Amino acid sequence: MKIFTTVDEIRPHLKTMRDKGKTIGFVPTMGALHEGHLSLIREAQQDSDYVVASIFVNPEQFNNKEDLEKYPRTKNADITKLEEAECDVLFYPSVEEIYPTEDETVFEFGNLDKVMEGKFRPGHFQGVAKVVKRLFDIVEPQKAFFGMKDYQQMVIIHKLTKDHNLPVEIVPCPIVREENQLAMSSRNERLTEQQRKEAALIYKTLKMVKIQSGFMPILEMKDTVERKINKSKMMQLEYFEIVDMYSLKILNAWAESNNIIACIAVHVGEVRLIDNMILFS
Repeated sequence: MKIFTTVDEIRPHLKTMRDKGKTIGFVPTMGALHEGHLSLIREAQQDSDYVVASIFVNPEQFNNKEDLEKYPRTKNADITKLEEAECDVLFYPSVEEIYPTEDETVFEFGNLDKVMEGKFRPGHFQGVAKVVKRLFDIVEPQKAFFGMKDYQQMVIIHKLTKDHNLPVEIVPCPIVREENQLAMSSRNERLTEQQRKEAALIYKTLKMVKIQSGFMPILEMKDTVERKINKSKMMQLEYFEIVDMYSLKILNAWAESNNIIACIAVHVGEVRLIDNMILFS
Protein backbone atom coordinates (compact mmCIF):
# COMPACT_ATOMS: atom_id res chain seq x y z
CA MET A 1 0.00 0.00 0.00
CA LYS A 2 1.29 3.43 -0.96
CA ILE A 3 0.88 6.22 1.61
CA PHE A 4 0.67 9.87 0.57
CA THR A 5 0.41 12.88 2.84
CA THR A 6 0.31 15.74 0.32
CA VAL A 7 -1.85 16.74 -2.62
CA ASP A 8 1.25 17.24 -4.79
CA GLU A 9 2.21 13.59 -4.22
CA ILE A 10 -1.13 11.86 -4.63
CA ARG A 11 -2.54 13.72 -7.65
CA PRO A 12 0.10 12.68 -10.21
CA HIS A 13 0.03 9.11 -8.92
CA LEU A 14 -3.73 8.84 -9.37
CA LYS A 15 -3.55 10.54 -12.76
CA THR A 16 -1.16 7.79 -13.86
CA MET A 17 -3.69 5.19 -12.73
CA ARG A 18 -6.53 6.92 -14.57
CA ASP A 19 -4.37 7.21 -17.70
CA LYS A 20 -3.95 3.42 -17.50
CA GLY A 21 -7.73 3.12 -17.62
CA LYS A 22 -8.18 2.14 -14.00
CA THR A 23 -11.40 3.14 -12.21
CA ILE A 24 -10.76 4.65 -8.80
CA GLY A 25 -12.91 3.76 -5.79
CA PHE A 26 -12.65 6.03 -2.77
CA VAL A 27 -13.38 5.38 0.91
CA PRO A 28 -13.07 8.57 3.01
CA THR A 29 -12.73 7.94 6.76
CA MET A 30 -11.74 9.67 9.98
CA GLY A 31 -9.65 6.70 11.10
CA ALA A 32 -10.11 4.50 14.18
CA LEU A 33 -10.93 1.86 11.59
CA HIS A 34 -13.17 -1.10 12.35
CA GLU A 35 -14.89 -3.86 10.39
CA GLY A 36 -17.47 -1.38 9.07
CA HIS A 37 -14.74 0.63 7.33
CA LEU A 38 -13.05 -2.52 6.03
CA SER A 39 -16.35 -3.67 4.53
CA LEU A 40 -16.33 -0.44 2.51
CA ILE A 41 -12.82 -1.24 1.29
CA ARG A 42 -14.03 -4.67 0.14
CA GLU A 43 -17.05 -3.14 -1.61
CA ALA A 44 -14.72 -0.69 -3.38
CA GLN A 45 -12.42 -3.54 -4.43
CA GLN A 46 -15.34 -5.36 -6.03
CA ASP A 47 -16.64 -2.27 -7.79
CA SER A 48 -13.44 -0.56 -8.95
CA ASP A 49 -9.89 -1.28 -10.09
CA TYR A 50 -7.90 0.84 -7.65
CA VAL A 51 -8.92 1.65 -4.08
CA VAL A 52 -7.98 4.82 -2.23
CA ALA A 53 -8.79 5.34 1.46
CA SER A 54 -8.29 8.60 3.30
CA ILE A 55 -7.88 9.23 7.02
CA PHE A 56 -8.57 12.77 8.12
CA VAL A 57 -10.20 13.88 11.37
CA ASN A 58 -12.04 16.90 10.01
CA PRO A 59 -12.22 19.73 12.57
CA GLU A 60 -14.83 21.54 10.46
CA GLN A 61 -17.54 18.96 11.22
CA PHE A 62 -17.20 18.93 15.01
CA ASN A 63 -19.42 21.48 16.72
CA ASN A 64 -18.13 20.22 20.08
CA LYS A 65 -14.41 20.87 20.61
CA GLU A 66 -14.24 18.26 23.38
CA ASP A 67 -15.70 15.65 21.03
CA LEU A 68 -12.96 16.49 18.48
CA GLU A 69 -10.25 16.11 21.12
CA LYS A 70 -11.65 12.78 22.33
CA TYR A 71 -12.08 11.32 18.84
CA PRO A 72 -9.87 8.20 18.74
CA ARG A 73 -6.71 8.41 16.67
CA THR A 74 -5.06 5.05 15.94
CA LYS A 75 -2.75 5.72 12.99
CA ASN A 76 -0.47 2.66 13.20
CA ALA A 77 -3.33 0.22 13.79
CA ASP A 78 -5.28 1.81 10.93
CA ILE A 79 -2.37 1.45 8.51
CA THR A 80 -1.97 -2.21 9.49
CA LYS A 81 -5.68 -2.90 8.91
CA LEU A 82 -5.63 -1.23 5.49
CA GLU A 83 -2.50 -3.16 4.48
CA GLU A 84 -4.12 -6.43 5.55
CA ALA A 85 -7.23 -5.48 3.54
CA GLU A 86 -4.96 -4.88 0.51
CA CYS A 87 -6.04 -1.27 0.04
CA ASP A 88 -3.96 0.30 -2.75
CA VAL A 89 -3.47 3.85 -1.44
CA LEU A 90 -3.86 5.69 1.85
CA PHE A 91 -4.12 9.48 1.80
CA TYR A 92 -3.21 10.81 5.26
CA PRO A 93 -3.15 14.61 5.00
CA SER A 94 -2.68 17.31 7.63
CA VAL A 95 -5.29 19.98 8.35
CA GLU A 96 -3.09 22.49 6.50
CA GLU A 97 -3.02 20.23 3.43
CA ILE A 98 -6.82 19.97 3.29
CA TYR A 99 -7.45 23.61 4.21
CA PRO A 100 -4.45 25.63 2.94
CA THR A 101 -6.68 28.71 3.12
CA GLU A 102 -9.85 29.33 5.09
CA ASP A 103 -12.81 27.75 3.32
CA GLU A 104 -15.84 30.02 3.67
CA THR A 105 -18.05 28.09 1.24
CA VAL A 106 -21.68 27.82 2.33
CA PHE A 107 -23.66 24.95 0.80
CA GLU A 108 -27.42 25.01 0.33
CA PHE A 109 -29.09 21.72 1.18
CA GLY A 110 -32.67 22.91 1.72
CA ASN A 111 -34.34 20.85 4.44
CA LEU A 112 -31.77 18.03 4.35
CA ASP A 113 -29.39 19.60 6.88
CA LYS A 114 -32.04 21.19 9.10
CA VAL A 115 -33.49 18.03 10.70
CA MET A 116 -32.14 15.29 12.96
CA GLU A 117 -28.33 15.54 12.98
CA GLY A 118 -28.55 19.03 11.48
CA LYS A 119 -30.85 20.21 14.25
CA PHE A 120 -28.70 18.88 17.09
CA ARG A 121 -25.30 19.49 15.46
CA PRO A 122 -25.54 22.90 13.79
CA GLY A 123 -22.89 23.43 11.11
CA HIS A 124 -21.95 19.74 11.09
CA PHE A 125 -23.01 19.06 7.50
CA GLN A 126 -21.41 22.25 6.21
CA GLY A 127 -18.15 20.85 7.57
CA VAL A 128 -18.81 17.42 6.08
CA ALA A 129 -19.58 18.94 2.68
CA LYS A 130 -16.40 21.06 2.73
CA VAL A 131 -14.10 18.12 3.40
CA VAL A 132 -15.88 15.70 1.06
CA LYS A 133 -15.82 18.15 -1.85
CA ARG A 134 -12.14 18.90 -1.17
CA LEU A 135 -11.28 15.19 -1.06
CA PHE A 136 -13.27 14.50 -4.23
CA ASP A 137 -11.40 17.32 -5.99
CA ILE A 138 -8.07 15.80 -4.91
CA VAL A 139 -8.75 12.09 -5.52
CA GLU A 140 -11.17 12.45 -8.48
CA PRO A 141 -12.75 9.02 -7.94
CA GLN A 142 -15.35 7.51 -10.21
CA LYS A 143 -17.07 5.96 -7.17
CA ALA A 144 -17.15 6.78 -3.47
CA PHE A 145 -18.36 4.35 -0.81
CA PHE A 146 -20.31 5.40 2.27
CA GLY A 147 -21.88 3.38 5.07
CA MET A 148 -25.63 3.51 5.56
CA LYS A 149 -25.18 4.13 9.30
CA ASP A 150 -24.62 7.80 8.51
CA TYR A 151 -27.73 7.86 6.34
CA GLN A 152 -28.45 11.59 6.49
CA GLN A 153 -24.82 12.32 5.61
CA MET A 154 -25.08 10.05 2.57
CA VAL A 155 -28.23 11.81 1.31
CA ILE A 156 -26.52 15.20 1.70
CA ILE A 157 -23.35 14.05 -0.09
CA HIS A 158 -25.50 12.73 -2.93
CA LYS A 159 -27.08 16.19 -3.25
CA LEU A 160 -23.62 17.79 -3.10
CA THR A 161 -22.46 15.75 -6.09
CA LYS A 162 -25.61 16.62 -8.07
CA ASP A 163 -25.57 20.34 -7.26
CA HIS A 164 -21.88 20.70 -8.15
CA ASN A 165 -21.93 18.29 -11.11
CA LEU A 166 -19.24 16.12 -9.53
CA PRO A 167 -18.64 13.01 -11.65
CA VAL A 168 -18.72 10.67 -8.66
CA GLU A 169 -21.17 7.84 -8.08
CA ILE A 170 -22.13 7.58 -4.40
CA VAL A 171 -22.36 3.89 -3.47
CA PRO A 172 -24.37 3.12 -0.29
CA CYS A 173 -23.09 0.17 1.75
CA PRO A 174 -24.98 -1.81 4.43
CA ILE A 175 -24.57 -1.14 8.14
CA VAL A 176 -22.12 -3.56 9.76
CA ARG A 177 -23.12 -4.60 13.27
CA GLU A 178 -21.43 -6.09 16.31
CA GLU A 179 -22.55 -9.44 17.75
CA ASN A 180 -25.25 -7.74 19.82
CA GLN A 181 -26.40 -5.83 16.69
CA LEU A 182 -25.01 -2.46 17.84
CA ALA A 183 -24.04 -0.53 14.70
CA MET A 184 -20.25 -0.47 14.38
CA SER A 185 -18.77 2.95 15.10
CA SER A 186 -15.38 4.29 16.11
CA ARG A 187 -17.18 5.83 19.09
CA ASN A 188 -18.08 2.36 20.40
CA GLU A 189 -14.50 2.09 21.69
CA ARG A 190 -15.37 4.71 24.31
CA LEU A 191 -18.19 2.58 25.74
CA THR A 192 -17.70 0.51 28.87
CA GLU A 193 -18.49 -3.19 28.62
CA GLN A 194 -21.79 -2.63 30.42
CA GLN A 195 -22.71 0.35 28.21
CA ARG A 196 -21.98 -1.67 25.10
CA LYS A 197 -24.36 -4.41 26.30
CA GLU A 198 -27.03 -1.85 27.16
CA ALA A 199 -26.66 -0.13 23.78
CA ALA A 200 -28.05 -3.27 22.11
CA LEU A 201 -31.42 -1.78 23.07
CA ILE A 202 -31.08 0.68 20.17
CA TYR A 203 -31.30 -2.06 17.54
CA LYS A 204 -34.02 -3.94 19.46
CA THR A 205 -36.07 -0.74 19.52
CA LEU A 206 -35.63 -0.20 15.76
CA LYS A 207 -36.74 -3.81 15.12
CA MET A 208 -39.85 -3.18 17.20
CA VAL A 209 -40.52 -0.06 15.12
CA LYS A 210 -40.18 -2.03 11.88
CA ILE A 211 -42.61 -4.72 13.07
CA GLN A 212 -45.18 -2.12 14.17
CA SER A 213 -44.70 0.26 11.22
CA GLY A 214 -47.87 0.87 9.29
CA PHE A 215 -49.97 -0.28 12.26
CA MET A 216 -49.08 1.85 15.26
CA PRO A 217 -49.62 5.60 14.57
CA ILE A 218 -46.32 7.45 14.16
CA LEU A 219 -46.83 9.82 17.10
CA GLU A 220 -47.64 6.90 19.37
CA MET A 221 -44.58 5.08 18.01
CA LYS A 222 -42.35 8.04 18.89
CA ASP A 223 -43.69 8.14 22.44
CA THR A 224 -43.12 4.40 22.80
CA VAL A 225 -39.52 4.67 21.57
CA GLU A 226 -38.78 7.56 23.92
CA ARG A 227 -40.12 5.64 26.93
CA LYS A 228 -38.28 2.45 25.92
CA ILE A 229 -34.88 4.15 25.52
CA ASN A 230 -35.12 6.52 28.49
CA LYS A 231 -36.17 3.68 30.76
CA SER A 232 -32.52 2.62 30.72
CA LYS A 233 -30.48 4.45 33.36
CA MET A 234 -27.49 4.48 31.01
CA MET A 235 -29.23 5.94 27.97
CA GLN A 236 -30.91 9.18 26.94
CA LEU A 237 -32.78 9.63 23.66
CA GLU A 238 -31.71 12.69 21.68
CA TYR A 239 -34.08 12.20 18.77
CA PHE A 240 -36.12 9.55 17.03
CA GLU A 241 -37.69 10.47 13.69
CA ILE A 242 -39.53 8.64 10.94
CA VAL A 243 -38.72 10.37 7.65
CA ASP A 244 -38.98 10.11 3.89
CA MET A 245 -35.82 8.40 2.61
CA TYR A 246 -35.10 11.01 -0.06
CA SER A 247 -36.40 14.37 1.20
CA LEU A 248 -35.81 13.57 4.91
CA LYS A 249 -39.19 15.18 5.57
CA ILE A 250 -40.37 14.24 9.05
CA LEU A 251 -43.55 12.17 8.72
CA ASN A 252 -46.61 12.30 10.94
CA ALA A 253 -48.58 9.59 9.11
CA TRP A 254 -47.55 6.44 7.25
CA ALA A 255 -49.50 7.46 4.14
CA GLU A 256 -47.24 10.49 3.58
CA SER A 257 -44.50 8.41 1.88
CA ASN A 258 -43.79 5.04 0.28
CA ASN A 259 -40.08 5.20 1.13
CA ILE A 260 -39.61 5.48 4.87
CA ILE A 261 -36.64 5.20 7.22
CA ALA A 262 -36.45 5.46 11.02
CA CYS A 263 -33.45 7.37 12.40
CA ILE A 264 -32.29 7.58 16.01
CA ALA A 265 -29.61 9.26 18.12
CA VAL A 266 -28.93 8.15 21.70
CA HIS A 267 -26.49 9.25 24.38
CA VAL A 268 -24.99 6.27 26.19
CA GLY A 269 -23.10 7.89 29.03
CA GLU A 270 -20.90 10.49 27.32
CA VAL A 271 -20.96 8.68 23.97
CA ARG A 272 -23.42 9.67 21.25
CA LEU A 273 -24.57 6.86 18.94
CA ILE A 274 -26.72 6.95 15.80
CA ASP A 275 -28.52 4.21 13.92
CA ASN A 276 -31.32 3.74 11.44
CA MET A 277 -33.53 1.14 9.79
CA ILE A 278 -35.43 1.20 6.50
CA LEU A 279 -39.12 0.54 7.15
CA PHE A 280 -40.59 0.74 3.62
CA SER A 281 -38.90 1.19 0.26
